[in-house]
Amino acid sequence: MVNRVTEYLFTASALLLAGCSEPYSILAPAGPSAKAVTTIWWGMLTVGVVVLLGICSLWWYASFRRNRKYSDADVDERAVRIDVHARQWAWDVTYPQHDIELTDEIHIPVDTPIDIHVTSADVIHGFWVPRLGGKIDAIPGHTNIVRLQADEVGEFGGQCAEYCGLSHAKMHFKVIAHSAEKFDAWLVQQGKTQ
Repeated sequence: MVNRVTEYLFTASALLLAGCSEPYSILAPAGPSAKAVTTIWWGMLTVGVVVLLGICSLWWYASFRRNRKYSDADVDERAVRIDVHARQWAWDVTYPQHDIELTDEIHIPVDTPIDIHVTSADVIHGFWVPRLGGKIDAIPGHTNIVRLQADEVGEFGGQCAEYCGLSHAKMHFKVIAHSAEKFDAWLVQQGKTQ
C-alpha cells in the first residue's frame, strides 16, 4: 500500500510540476540569484511535505487505533474523593465519606492520589493548584475530575484561573498536605467539631 501511495504522489507531483517550465517559472533558473531562490523554494517544499506527512500519519494513527477504556485503567482504590463546589467568590469543600464541610481550604494526605470533583454554582471558574497539578474548569451543571497528589508535607496555594467577576482576585484557597497519620488525626478532630 505504501508503494502505491508513493507512486500516486510522484505521478501527481510530476503532473503538477510539468506546468512549471514557462518563462516565468522559478523552477527553471537561469541565473545565480534565481538558483538561490529555487534552492530555498525546494527546501520549503520539502519541509512542508514532511510536516504534512507527519500530521497525516498522526491523524491516521488516531483514527484507526483501538480505543482504551480509561475509566477502568484509572481506578485507584487508594484515591481520596473530595468535592469542590465553586461559587462567586469562594470554594465549598466537602469530604463525602466523612461528612466534613470547609470553605477555601482543602486538607489531603501526602503520597495519596486525590480525586477532586469540581463543579460550579454560577459561572465558569478555574480550579488550579500550580504546584500540584493542572487547571480544570468548574462548570455549572457539570462535574469535572482532576487528580492531584502531594509528594511532600506543606501548604500549597490555589487560585481561580478563570475570570469570574469583580472579586475574582480574591477567589483563592489553600491545600494543606499532611502526613498520613496527621491527616487521619485531622479527620477525627473534624468529626468531633462537626
